[in-house]
Amino acid sequence: MQEKDGKYIFGVVKVGDKGQVVIPRDARKLYGIQPGDALIVLGDQRGMALLKTEIFQSAIDQAMEGLSQ
Repeated sequence: MQEKDGKYIFGVVKVGDKGQVVIPRDARKLYGIQPGDALIVLGDQRGMALLKTEIFQSAIDQAMEGLSQ
């Protein structure tokens, strides 16, 4: 794992026949990803990102809270 300014490179993963990838151990440890955790896949024209659903939900809750004030 390489880290610079809070940005990480965990290595290269391959997509399997069923479209599955293995999240590197260092990434799982750093982000607290456990078997059975739900992740949301986000993306744009440049790439993709994975987020734990509870982190995404927390951000949505904060945004909605700001709208109701």
